[in-house]
Amino acid sequence: MNDLTHLAQPGTEIAVRVTPKASRNAVVMGEAGLRVLVTVVPEDGKANAAVVKLLAKALGVAKTRLVLIRGASSRDKVFRLD
Repeated sequence: MNDLTHLAQPGTEIAVRVTPKASRNAVVMGEAGLRVLVTVVPEDGKANAAVVKLLAKALGVAKTRLVLIRGASSRDKVFRLD
């Protein structure tokens, strides 16, 4: 996992591209931006919960500080750090 703690500033908006049903859980910084790979299926909010958990761990913040502001049912999501 990449060190993303420099993004952990209150009010920061973090755009991610999610890949559900991946072979592993990972947060990857690439040329196209931040990608979050999760092994769970995108149903009943399971993938969103897994993304929040993984992203919070990578940022070194509590899960409750991440708020999904756009993309609840999309692969492209935007979170705000409160």
